[in-house]
Amino acid sequence: MQRRSVIALIGLSAVAALSGCGFKLRGVQNFAFKTLAVMPNPGGPVAVELRRSIGAAVHVLSVDEPLAQAQLVLDILQEQREKIVVGVNSSGQVREYQLRIRVKFRVGTPQGKEFTPESEILLTRDISFNESVVLAKEAEEALLYRDMQTDVVQQLLRRLAMIRVD
Repeated sequence: MQRRSVIALIGLSAVAALSGCGFKLRGVQNFAFKTLAVMPNPGGPVAVELRRSIGAAVHVLSVDEPLAQAQLVLDILQEQREKIVVGVNSSGQVREYQLRIRVKFRVGTPQGKEFTPESEILLTRDISFNESVVLAKEAEEALLYRDMQTDVVQQLLRRLAMIRVD
């Protein structure tokens, strides 16, 4: 019984310390627009993740809806995944890769007003490689790419939240 009270006391003091320092969980983004069009490929990996993450806060137009209905247009100019060798051993076998996701985009209105000029988000992760566990490394690579894609979408959402549509 005494152990539970000690754990509860530690938990309460951690909550009190965090509330006193101004820590606050990130809440739902507030957007100044209600409709968004993602161009040119609304079915691409970043667009699909964006649609899932934005939730009910903003209506993301589908392919069959006219572009003129959108208040804002997110134009994804380039979405690229790269895998670069950054380390080899003395016999020339790969020991380390660098994974990259590069997304170039711009944000504007269907009428041509530009809010964000062409910009780029570049994320990198390093991954070691061992040929004796190839399947595990492939799974780790897929997990890292998915994590980077989620980070890209979160950065896009924060940038979209800063836009004030007239």
